[in-house]
Amino acid sequence: MPPTTPSSTEASTAASWASDRQPGRSVAIHQPNFLPRLSTLGKIFAADVWVVLDDVQFARRDYQHRARLGSLNDPSQTRWLTLPTHLPLGRCTMIQDACVVQPDYAAIRSYRVLRDDYGHSPHWSMVEHCLEPVWNELHGTNSLARVTELSTRVLLNALGWRGSVLRSSAMSARPGRSQRLMDLVQAVGARRYLCGTGGIRYLDVGLFEEHGITVTTCSPAPSSFWEHGRYLSSIHYLAKHGPTRLKHEFAAIRNLGTAGRRTIASTNS
Repeated sequence: MPPTTPSSTEASTAASWASDRQPGRSVAIHQPNFLPRLSTLGKIFAADVWVVLDDVQFARRDYQHRARLGSLNDPSQTRWLTLPTHLPLGRCTMIQDACVVQPDYAAIRSYRVLRDDYGHSPHWSMVEHCLEPVWNELHGTNSLARVTELSTRVLLNALGWRGSVLRSSAMSARPGRSQRLMDLVQAVGARRYLCGTGGIRYLDVGLFEEHGITVTTCSPAPSSFWEHGRYLSSIHYLAKHGPTRLKHEFAAIRNLGTAGRRTIASTNS
């Protein structure tokens, strides 16, 4: 899959990323999500590297194949936009092996749903142009991971992110939630792991600190802008506020991280 813009580095092979380590850089690790939530996109934007967690079990109740859209006038009025997904190995299917059912139809339907919800936005033409590579990808593949990863990359590119994208399936990591994540952070040579407010609940922070890795939460200051950001797709915000506002909000998160965002205590919650 070609990079959607030169500013976002294409996912590297194991050989190439090993020689691209930069001490002190930060990493976010997250499954590929379809048109990701604002909180997820903000966390990735704040990092120097996004490790796409594509070799973990697919979860139907998560955001890996669906996005929650909110009405422009009332974000509490929501509906799901879902890519119909087939799991070749049943519940044990990894994200990288999940398939979009009738991808051509899924592309047409997804576009029409978004146009119906956000077509009257003054930013619709920008959103439409931004997502065009996603629909083109759906017309050429049934790989859910490729489509959903791309749906995140095009949004990051539209906001000027200049980080790197790597895939966990190209790296070696030991089992166990915290151990696996710590191994991935070390594999890319990062010294700071950006964790969401949900992920910190199960993370063994002490394990990271023992290896000199700082764990920081990636959460914006409370504001009305972020009120629904933990469940609404970033597309809602891009259509409602435009890229300039999102760049401003995301830059504030990244600046907090650069200055030394709050470090989680070495106890599990």
